[in-house]
Amino acid sequence: MLGQAFKGSLAAGDVTTALRRGAERAGATVIELTGSDGGDGLLDALGPRLIRTSTASASDPLGRPVTAPIGWFDPATAVIESRTVCGLSLLSDRERDPLLTSTRGVGEVILAAEHDGAKRIHVGLGGSSTMDGGLGMARAWGWVPRDAANQPLAEGGDALQTLATLEAGSSLRAEVIGLYDVRNALLGDDGARVYAAQKGAGPEAEALLHEGLQRLVAVTQQSELAGQTGAGAAGGLGFGLLSFARGRLQPGAAWVLSQIGFDDALLRVNGLVVSEGAFDRTSLQGKLTGEAMRRAADRKVPVALVAPHASGVPDGIVVESGAGLWDLATVSARSERAVRSLLKLPGSA
Repeated sequence: MLGQAFKGSLAAGDVTTALRRGAERAGATVIELTGSDGGDGLLDALGPRLIRTSTASASDPLGRPVTAPIGWFDPATAVIESRTVCGLSLLSDRERDPLLTSTRGVGEVILAAEHDGAKRIHVGLGGSSTMDGGLGMARAWGWVPRDAANQPLAEGGDALQTLATLEAGSSLRAEVIGLYDVRNALLGDDGARVYAAQKGAGPEAEALLHEGLQRLVAVTQQSELAGQTGAGAAGGLGFGLLSFARGRLQPGAAWVLSQIGFDDALLRVNGLVVSEGAFDRTSLQGKLTGEAMRRAADRKVPVALVAPHASGVPDGIVVESGAGLWDLATVSARSERAVRSLLKLPGSA
């Protein structure tokens, strides 16, 4: 049983509990795990591994104050969710505009973790509202972007088009590891621009944002970093971690599954139930559900998907979907039906 957050509606832990209750009603004995691919629910998934949590004051995507959680594996290893400071969930529908939103808060939380003793900081990259290439984050470390007239740029993705020079800020002492939920590079037709619409950008704004990211790469002279897998995650925040933090990137789903002992659990079950708020072709490109399905297929463990919206599901997967926005009772009921079908128990369709 692998639960995760339904983005924008249901928390990860709540989804996992609802899945378990449905499976138990079907008569199954359950191994219960909560996962994440670097976005919503990352700290929930890692909760059993954390020795404590702390908080940091930071800026939200529009510069307003927000308090962000920091999880600690040990006194020197921290983990944060970028979405808690630059996420879509912090904005109303009318406020969603990646031309204006900034990742500054991510940089502020990273600094706070470093100040509290972190020598290694894992940064979840899912769920962002931004497309500033991580430049806002770098501003928190003293980097100053300027235009051709030597004037500082405004925050947000729109200003990147006029970027002419960058005044370097301070260097981080901590090692920073970005956990990407999508494999996109920064530029190109399959780059960060693919996700511009879900952040609130129309076609014209998408083109402007892409031009701005191209300009950022030109000024930083980091085209090699821009081409790395995951550099386009979180509107280019992956690239920002590589370029400004001298960090590295790794797949969030695989890392989280390792942390929660998924592979060991998979050896002890007769079937796997996975969940996602909206499953589509991108779910098979590095996200948690797709990675869990791949590992189950390798071990010939049958899989059921419980998802309000589902398209492009691989053959052989039991699917429970449809009927719009779900509450937890619906998740539980669909889980019960999925388990009955998966294990061919009485009452299955």
